[in-house]
Amino acid sequence: MSNYRRADTPGACYFFTVVTFRRRNILTDEGSRVWLRNALGNTRRRYPFTIDAWVLLPDHLHCIWTLPENDNDFSVRWNGIKRQFTKSAKDSLHKPEWLNASKQKHREGTIWQRRFWEHQIRDDNDYQRHMNYIHYNPVKHGLVKAVSEWPYSTFHRYANQGIYPTNWGGNKLIQDDDMDYGE
Repeated sequence: MSNYRRADTPGACYFFTVVTFRRRNILTDEGSRVWLRNALGNTRRRYPFTIDAWVLLPDHLHCIWTLPENDNDFSVRWNGIKRQFTKSAKDSLHKPEWLNASKQKHREGTIWQRRFWEHQIRDDNDYQRHMNYIHYNPVKHGLVKAVSEWPYSTFHRYANQGIYPTNWGGNKLIQDDDMDYGE
């Protein structure tokens, strides 16, 4: 069995990538957005954290969270979010024909990939690069031509606050040698 090392600094800021099983294009559907919003809200009430940035794409999501000062357990949060979403969506999105022995052994559904990718943010530059990556991701994947056109992103919140210009990430490619975080 694999022995994965996870970052574990209490109160730190983390970048995450979470992907649907078999890269199914389900996350931007209205029902999925409601189930995800509810799962996030319920999990945040039980295990608080701050969402610094978020982008929801059809088959995956990226986000940056800041955990409370004495807390490093982002895994319990993702477990809660995925579990609650799966429970809500089971009648609509579960594919019993996709259940294999491994998924049954781990008591998994057919909605999410088993794991998620995380990266602990190191400094202000790392934070900004990951923020830009998150907000530019819909353009990178060819879903829109300008960041402002994608509705499922915290970009709009930051543009309204004047942190990003509303035309940021328009029709030109953002130049960054490390733009493949978590893909």
